[in-house]
Amino acid sequence: MTPSKTPAEILDIDGEEVRISSPDKVVFPEPGLTKLDLVHYYLAVADGALRGAGGRPMVLKRFPKGIDSEPFFQKRVPENHPPFIDTATLHYASGTSAEEAVIRDAAGLAWVVNLGCLDLNPHPVRAEDLEHPDELRVDLDPMPGVDWSQIVDVAYVAQEVLGDVGLVGWPKTSGSRGLHILVRIAPQWSYRDVRLAAEALAREVENRAPGLATARWWKEERGESVFVDFNQNAKDRTVASAYSIRPLPDARVSTPLAWGEVRTIRPEQFTVPTVLKRFAEVGDAHKGIDGAAGSLDGLLALAKELGPAEKAPRAGNGSGRRQSVMPLVEVARTRTKPEALAALEEWKSRHAAVVTSLSPADVMVDGMRGSSSLWYRVRVNLQHVPEAERPAQEELIADYDPWAGKEWAAAGD
Repeated sequence: MTPSKTPAEILDIDGEEVRISSPDKVVFPEPGLTKLDLVHYYLAVADGALRGAGGRPMVLKRFPKGIDSEPFFQKRVPENHPPFIDTATLHYASGTSAEEAVIRDAAGLAWVVNLGCLDLNPHPVRAEDLEHPDELRVDLDPMPGVDWSQIVDVAYVAQEVLGDVGLVGWPKTSGSRGLHILVRIAPQWSYRDVRLAAEALAREVENRAPGLATARWWKEERGESVFVDFNQNAKDRTVASAYSIRPLPDARVSTPLAWGEVRTIRPEQFTVPTVLKRFAEVGDAHKGIDGAAGSLDGLLALAKELGPAEKAPRAGNGSGRRQSVMPLVEVARTRTKPEALAALEEWKSRHAAVVTSLSPADVMVDGMRGSSSLWYRVRVNLQHVPEAERPAQEELIADYDPWAGKEWAAAGD
């Protein structure tokens, strides 16, 4: 006989009733955290979490099958959302639009967790002004083989560049391997301008820290460096905001920091239990962020000074597509990361003689955004393999098509 589900629990949160289904469902087996534990975590850090995500349209990244399964991304707010959930309609460059959820209070946090959301993924705009971002996001993304100390060094260079153009950066752990720096700006510039400003920042950081940091968009050209990911400021991008729980076994948290802490901490220190304790003792390290909005004039002037970024060469077959300057082979396209890693191991077993020549950054397993979920692409850069010994491009070990069967509507998402 199948045991019955745990009854739903109704929480009264500042006068709003929020239904939590399956409250005893274990979401993080390693620390033993249940769904209700995650709701209580977000309620405890609500002041900080809402400072990062409140009042902004957000993509709902849902994990209905737990952290070991791929999430799906839901842009459209569920039709049966409660009255305390606001909405905003975003229009995308593709011509589609989506009415997205906007949370403004602790009840909203509990509601999104009940949907299976672990991290919060807001856009860099307020619901009241969807075309003018009020936040520039600096994502320091380490390539394989890069350790934390190198990320920290790059972070301080980014802080220096920001200071030189009159802006204040607010650091936080990404909750994974990297570091984010948030920069509040006056909502006076378009997405295009904000992305251009972020690219100028990235290029200047690379200029000041060559070998440590890179602004090169194409992954195979970065080497063992920290990528200053300026494209997180594109209109369709979201990043995990402050106090977001990330889908790692230890329930790691994207945690705001003071600059004086950045060199002495490690990302793995910040988990749901430790952040609860930290927040109760010291509060939110980003408490003053909303009062520090600045101007993009300095970064846009720097963009003019630097001139246009170098463009990649194009294929000579008339397609107009970019042609990599690196000797790449594609190994597989898969639905899940375990399948991608299995395909990589199969390729390595076929070409064992060249594996020892590869550096960590030469092996690229990338999560790619599909229509509503991630898929994975596996590539190998053979730049460190003698040319005569480089394996040729072969038939893909797995060839998953994330758009198979997808019906494209004229509008909506």
